[in-house]
Amino acid sequence: MKDLLIPSVATILATRDETPDTRTFALRFRDDEEHRSFSFRPGQFVELSVFGAGEAPFCLASSPTRPEHIEVTVRRCGVVTNALHALGPGDEVGLRGPCGNGFDVEAAQGWDLLFVAGGIGLPPLRGLIWNVLDQRSRFGHITILYGARTPADLVYKDELRVWSAMDGVEVKVTVDRGAPGWEGNVGMVPVLFDQVELRPERTVAYVCGPPVMIKFVVQDLLMRKFAPERVISTLERMMQCGVGKCNHCCVGHRYLCRDGPVFSFAEIREMWE
Repeated sequence: MKDLLIPSVATILATRDETPDTRTFALRFRDDEEHRSFSFRPGQFVELSVFGAGEAPFCLASSPTRPEHIEVTVRRCGVVTNALHALGPGDEVGLRGPCGNGFDVEAAQGWDLLFVAGGIGLPPLRGLIWNVLDQRSRFGHITILYGARTPADLVYKDELRVWSAMDGVEVKVTVDRGAPGWEGNVGMVPVLFDQVELRPERTVAYVCGPPVMIKFVVQDLLMRKFAPERVISTLERMMQCGVGKCNHCCVGHRYLCRDGPVFSFAEIREMWE
């Protein structure tokens, strides 16, 4: 887009319920040429505006390797998200972006990849996962560890099954609290580390989820000898304008929306020193 401060109009093509309060929206720019020219990297985000309700940032949950449409996955939790959930196919929203930086996919080529996500933290990693899977031969073994509060709170349930059936891809899922019929793991995400074989010396780890989950997962990865520069996370809280002008997401000398939301743990540690 020519100006990140001016939203373009996008049409909702389809919606899909992921959980009782979380929905995925497939979007396409109303202008075909604008849609064809839109490019992004996994990990970047867009600012979506519901006309008459407001604007909020949402990660891009789709992969640039699949340009037919872009997707965002939104949990209903406030004025803008409630208004967005009230919309359906054919309705229009404002969209500006892509904003921020993204994951360096090229730098990860040839490495084993570990994805660790909690709850609604899987959407920011989903685009990267599909990007990697669509270029499968360029990467080593892929491990996906995912946890949610309950089985009903797991997002992308069908895709988790698809990923687990792929060669060279290992998927482990856990929930904080089980439910009738649930036969999988019960416990916090770090309990899954003991169920997989990791090679820290040749693995890049991507972590996204609630702050407390990120804290304990990163601690566990460092204890397992992962290098801080190869532990990559997203810091998406408190973002507002998306372009580093409102100071809402300033941490130290960094703006999460402009300099992030993707940071290595080495960079995160430097921000708080």
